[in-house]
Amino acid sequence: MFLPHIGLSELEDECFSKILPKVGTMFDSMMREILDQVGGLSSQNTELCALLRNILQAMMQIIDALSTCVRHIGTFEEAPDLDAIRSLPTCILKVLRETFQHCKESEVVYCGRLSLVADLLQGLFKEAYSLQKGLLELLDGVSIDNSASEEEVSDIVTVIHSLLDICSIISNLDIALHANTWKFLIRQSLKYQSLVEEHLHHGDISNSLCDNLLASFHNCVEMAEQIRDAGLQEAPQSTEYKLFQKSAKMCRFFANTLVHYIKEFKFLLTKYCSSYHQLYLQIISKFPPSLCAPSLPSALSEELNAAALVPTDILLLQLLPLRPFAEVVLQKEMRLSPEHELPQCLLLVSVLAQLNSQPEEVLQLWYTGSHFSEETPRLPLHQALFSSFRRCYTERQVPVLLPGVMMKGQAQVQVTLHHHICVQLCASVAALPPVYFPVLECCLVEAVLQADSQTALLATDVWCFTARYGAAELCLHHVLLIAQLVKAGTTECYQSFHLGLLLKRMVFLMTPNHQMELVVRFPPSEVENLPVWQHVLLRALSLDARHHVESGIIDLAQKALSDWQNGGYRLGEVDKVNVVLLSLLAVVQCQSSPEEQCVLSAMRIITQLWLRMSPDQVQTHAVLQLTLQLLLSMSAILVKSLEHQVILQALLCVDTLMSQKCADQVLLASLEFLCSLGKIFVPPNSQNQILPRLSGLFGFLLADNKSWLLHQHTLEAFSHFAEITNHEEVISQSLCEEDTKTKVVNYLSKTVNAQQDVEARLQRLKLETAVIERHNEKLENDKEVVEAVADPEPCPKRARQETSTEEEYNRYIQTAESALKALQALTEDTANTTAPPPHWLESRLKELQTLITHISTARHTT
Repeated sequence: MFLPHIGLSELEDECFSKILPKVGTMFDSMMREILDQVGGLSSQNTELCALLRNILQAMMQIIDALSTCVRHIGTFEEAPDLDAIRSLPTCILKVLRETFQHCKESEVVYCGRLSLVADLLQGLFKEAYSLQKGLLELLDGVSIDNSASEEEVSDIVTVIHSLLDICSIISNLDIALHANTWKFLIRQSLKYQSLVEEHLHHGDISNSLCDNLLASFHNCVEMAEQIRDAGLQEAPQSTEYKLFQKSAKMCRFFANTLVHYIKEFKFLLTKYCSSYHQLYLQIISKFPPSLCAPSLPSALSEELNAAALVPTDILLLQLLPLRPFAEVVLQKEMRLSPEHELPQCLLLVSVLAQLNSQPEEVLQLWYTGSHFSEETPRLPLHQALFSSFRRCYTERQVPVLLPGVMMKGQAQVQVTLHHHICVQLCASVAALPPVYFPVLECCLVEAVLQADSQTALLATDVWCFTARYGAAELCLHHVLLIAQLVKAGTTECYQSFHLGLLLKRMVFLMTPNHQMELVVRFPPSEVENLPVWQHVLLRALSLDARHHVESGIIDLAQKALSDWQNGGYRLGEVDKVNVVLLSLLAVVQCQSSPEEQCVLSAMRIITQLWLRMSPDQVQTHAVLQLTLQLLLSMSAILVKSLEHQVILQALLCVDTLMSQKCADQVLLASLEFLCSLGKIFVPPNSQNQILPRLSGLFGFLLADNKSWLLHQHTLEAFSHFAEITNHEEVISQSLCEEDTKTKVVNYLSKTVNAQQDVEARLQRLKLETAVIERHNEKLENDKEVVEAVADPEPCPKRARQETSTEEEYNRYIQTAESALKALQALTEDTANTTAPPPHWLESRLKELQTLITHISTARHTT
């Protein structure tokens, strides 16, 4: 009634500053009175019910009076200064906070008696809603310039923080009110940015935005799952679908608001980068291909994608220049929950894709890693990506699938995680400034030399692209580096395997001149260079280079065999023979014609070695098992050129080993050799010696179930043998046992065994992840321990071990026995043919018999 009689300039001093603080006090006392009395509220206690209703009505009158003040100020032609109405926003925001809090807690406060006052509470909320709307419109019209006083700046900051408190209360009360309050809060923060940015509680604002975004996102996901389960995705007019769309709209609103806020205040938000990182991971984890992502209909999935996934990419773009964010994402000791390992990997891939458009200082931040002790330790981006990929073991095994790169004229296909990351890494290498190549090369070396084979394979793929994309001289430089590492032979077994695979592929990318330079740098005629050439596919070389390598290896093999023979076939020299045989295998693998000179030379070496192999010695001495493995692999390739007594000798050695536990590599080589025998026809005079042993070995291996992996290789080898052999009786004789026959029939008919359900398989893979990671870490840690405790002083030489007399006797008698058995097999083959044995055979046998008699007589005399 009296407001119209007070001028705008006098409102604060004459009215608001004197009355509004008392209004706030009165409103507080009314709230306390309700809380004190509500315990006795019931329908029978009419007096208390009337009292509480009167208090609620009085509160509505207070809010109405405050709304009248707001409307009155709005009638003035010019917008008032904030000083002229300072007490009004403070009082109103306090009343609004308490009102919304009371409405939110009404079910708890009135405890089942809400119906007695529900109509008044509803009216109270509406009045408060209207009051807030009017206040925000009023404050929107208020303008403060850069010369504002500290009191005015403090008032604006207080309004923003008070609205932030109100936002936390009304988040579950009304969607529109919540969104409009946030819009005003952000609008005011940006409107007076230069004045308030140092005074705002940025952490509270950004954390609240993150919490609201996550809450609305998870609500969207839950509602989408309910719609899917109820089959309502085809009914967009349903109430559930409309609620989902509203929730998705709020999710998109909070995501865009957070992006906008970070864009404007990013350098004041650096200490909250860990929260943004976790926010990104939590959102990504709910989208395919994450294993914990729900399976949703395409329409719902597209809306979720637009609401949350698209804004996260924009968010990432805003965070890239921030050093604290890079330090969080690239930290050395990353500890994530299993469901966040894949999102972390995809985050790094997204960073990689967005760096192309960034300035130099951002590239340096992400590509180089930390250099100084005072810096927070961070990995180079490429190294972090390899490490993250390594931790995604379960996702690699499933495997999860991602959209591939679109190609002209081809539909987009789904690709594995390995394929996806490999493409992105190669694309980044193509755009990488030359100054960062040394860091990239270090990352590739480290990735190739670590224990996880698939991560090493990914690094090998990227390294090969790098060599092929760059100059030919760069490829040569890399090959020489790798060859030197292989030659040094100081790496662990798994590292040697990874380096060998890389070398094998890189040689294909070299020019002929550079291949010859490799031959010159690492001459195959020198034994110390053989570890290099045993990993190279010789067909990758030019004709000239290949001829040099083959000649050098053949000459070394013949020399090693001659030295062994001249030294009396001592077991201590077998290691030198095996080194040469490893490289000879590389020569044999690349030959296409049995008439080539190197093949003929290799055949002579292999035949001589087979005739020296004693089954009993192979069973006793581990070093001969490696020799046997190499001979079997080479014989499988050259099987059509082998003499039948050599094949028989090989079968005798394999048969002897089957009775004991031998290395898996020997078993695999044996299967390779047995399978290759399907290519040849055994003449009738040798069939009774070779075929029964062949069927017996297949039967034994098919019945052996100690290792499912070896059993699978056995089935493959036997089925391939059965497809190509002319000796069908071997097949039937190998399948004497009914159980073995059933397994082979099931394999050939591609019968699928009982499969695990998806959930059980995932649980098994997760358990495997821990086991395999512990194994890999043990391999790497053991190597580190060895290096750490290595004594700088040279180790003393080991005392020479004298060979016992009994061992000498045993070795020579086994050699003689093996030679006599081979001679017996040869004479039996000759007896079944028209060709007689040599005329000197009988006299030589008598000489041997005389020699045996002398040895026996000398033993008795002694």
